[in-house]
Amino acid sequence: MRILSKVAFAAAVGGSFLATPALAAPFNGPYVGAQVGWQSEKMRDVKSSFGTIPVNDTKESITSGVFVGYDATIDRRFVVGAEAGVDLASDDEVQASLAGTNYSVDPKYSFDVTARAGYLVDPKTLLYVRGGYTNARVRATIVNGTAIESASRSEDGWLAGAGVERQVAQNVTARLEYRFSKFGEGDGKDDRHRVLAGLSYRF
Repeated sequence: MRILSKVAFAAAVGGSFLATPALAAPFNGPYVGAQVGWQSEKMRDVKSSFGTIPVNDTKESITSGVFVGYDATIDRRFVVGAEAGVDLASDDEVQASLAGTNYSVDPKYSFDVTARAGYLVDPKTLLYVRGGYTNARVRATIVNGTAIESASRSEDGWLAGAGVERQVAQNVTARLEYRFSKFGEGDGKDDRHRVLAGLSYRF
């Protein structure tokens, strides 16, 4: 009788444990987080307050940022949400020299507002895609002899990405994501690729 009671108790505990992830969905409600990763940015003929800056180079750097968002789980399998974030990179300035004049373009920071949608392959693991608006604050500098001109400008753009996110502890999820961003207009080019790892705390 005692053995049967222990078996019944173990089955009840096991059943409760298996049911918990489905009831306490990690991808539901508000969250805040931080991320860090690798960035590669290709710039060519970037627009500025002085006109077109004749740079043509690719710069790799480390990027980091913070974000805040909200998710909603639908039918235990689908997740939709919105997120806003701010990022900056280190050592991402692009330089060029032409006819005795030195040019530089230095992205200072960027922010984005995106929507995302995903599918829960299990109660703790989310595969998702995202897309939305992004904006970069860029500083252009022209040095000609002793004359220096410098001005900052905001560049509108769009962002798309995909990733995987998993619950790793109570109220904590980790994610790995690829993002592509395109800034600017006209014949110039400012394309950004990023691979980001992040941690989120969920309320």
